[in-house]
Amino acid sequence: MQRRDALKLTAMGAAALAVSHPLLSQKTSFPIIDAHIHLFDPTRPGGVPWPTKDDTALYKPALPDRYAALSKPFGVVGAIAIEASPLDTDNEWLLHEVEKHPIMVGMIGDLIPSSSEFHRRLDTLHANRLFLGIRYGNLWNRDLMADLEKPGFVDGLKALSEAGLVFECANPDPRLIRAALQVSERVPDLRIVMDHMPNAKIPDDEKVQKEYWANLKRLAESPQVYVKLSEIPVVKDRQLVQDAGFYAKMLDPLWNTFGEDHVLFGSDWPNSDHVAPYAATFDIVRTYMVGKSQSAQEKYYWRNSVKAYRWQQRKSNQTVA
Repeated sequence: MQRRDALKLTAMGAAALAVSHPLLSQKTSFPIIDAHIHLFDPTRPGGVPWPTKDDTALYKPALPDRYAALSKPFGVVGAIAIEASPLDTDNEWLLHEVEKHPIMVGMIGDLIPSSSEFHRRLDTLHANRLFLGIRYGNLWNRDLMADLEKPGFVDGLKALSEAGLVFECANPDPRLIRAALQVSERVPDLRIVMDHMPNAKIPDDEKVQKEYWANLKRLAESPQVYVKLSEIPVVKDRQLVQDAGFYAKMLDPLWNTFGEDHVLFGSDWPNSDHVAPYAATFDIVRTYMVGKSQSAQEKYYWRNSVKAYRWQQRKSNQTVA
């Protein structure tokens, strides 16, 4: 999987940051749904394709109980697991883990729309209401732009749309945005979620940047397209950037382009541990959101995730309008 190039924080620095901001002790008056976490267990027989053994920050079980304990102090009451494996059988493993833990309101799996087995596998997984859709993009050596031209790929996306499921695009760059725009135009009823938008890789070339933002604006015209403000924390000179103005410059263009009805919260846990602990990630997000209206905050933290994913409530505190 393609991930950001970032230096890891020291344990001492991370611990200090986790308790440094008064906002962390403030609970919201509404539920929070984390729309982007990863679950995996390297101790399983056969291991896992990601993370790798040399990734000391991540190579340990990342399972719902651990996440629930970590996120509870911040008012998180539900989460959506996003695939972390290209292995077809791992869809069932992830679905089983999600099913066992009510804090998990759903999962996004991994299927290839042009595969001869796609429609059968989609029907099988969709029989479980916790299966919410699939993820495809700049991961597992795939190329959405090229794959759109493969026989059966668009038909697979149409089947996904007809089933009321989500197509999630991973790790954006200008080429992926162009491809997502084509998906939106070819299958206009398909709900699309773009993840990790603040961390999109955009070349310095002025022409490329202009096209990138023009395509984003066209994507934003579709009522079916949502973006996740995930992979937000940035490390510079071996220090986590904590300047609110720095993050506002990163997030404001996306917020203003897509509007408060089409942005979602996602922590990217535990992959976010490469850059910052959960507390610090949440602190950065909350500092940015505290200036928004109560209505906008509710939309970002949970209401928009219901519209985008159509997840169903499993616990009484996961209020669904």
